[in-house]
Amino acid sequence: MSTGLIPADRQHKIKEMITAHGVVKVNELSDLFQVSVLTIRRDLDALEEVGILERSHGGAVLRQNMSVEPLFTQKERQQREEKERIGFAAAQMIDEGDMVLVNSGSTTLQVIKALKDKKITIITNNIAAAQVAEEAAFDIVFLGGNYRTQSNSVAGNFAQLALDRVYANKVIIGVDGFSFTHGLTTPVMLEAEITRAMIDKTVGKVIVVAASSKMGIVSNFKTAPVEKIDTLVTDGAANDFLTELELQKAGIDLVIA
Repeated sequence: MSTGLIPADRQHKIKEMITAHGVVKVNELSDLFQVSVLTIRRDLDALEEVGILERSHGGAVLRQNMSVEPLFTQKERQQREEKERIGFAAAQMIDEGDMVLVNSGSTTLQVIKALKDKKITIITNNIAAAQVAEEAAFDIVFLGGNYRTQSNSVAGNFAQLALDRVYANKVIIGVDGFSFTHGLTTPVMLEAEITRAMIDKTVGKVIVVAASSKMGIVSNFKTAPVEKIDTLVTDGAANDFLTELELQKAGIDLVIA
């Protein structure tokens, strides 16, 4: 038996729920409003069209927009333990002798720290990696370019020119936003360009490292579609956003750290 709510009222209540909790499930909404699963899916589709949420196979998560890049020092403090676990898990995918491209970010820094005992070559625009390099077994090459205080990285034409001479067999990518619909995104065009170039210059695995807080976020500049990803390394809280069907459709192997 239906609760008698018209679609607009039901969608308004769903909006309130997802704003409060960050995630909703189709089956739970169907039971709550006493309508069919198909009806709930139509409601979620309507809310996705106006930018309220990000659909997943079993429900939806709140869509969050990131238009301003946070300071690197702020990002370092957020989900620190989760990022350390993600960094360790991603480091296990790197083999001795690998040449690895790594972009900017606090999560990718944790990967670099976890790689300190491996004899590999790291090419990066992540200037924070310098704090690890002195005692590390790896060789590190920093890309040139314009220094960006906000992200503690370099980007721009010099970095792009350096990448033109490189082919790596793996790449580690940190993101500001992850969305099955909108792909990998960042609020800064220069960072999107350098990350896209790193992916293009990799002949092996593309490994994305992203804490659960990045799920459902859509920012201003698209780096790559999710189909470019081979492996996603994240923490357990991301399970509310990720579904096996969507991961399989995109061809992504999931690692929960």
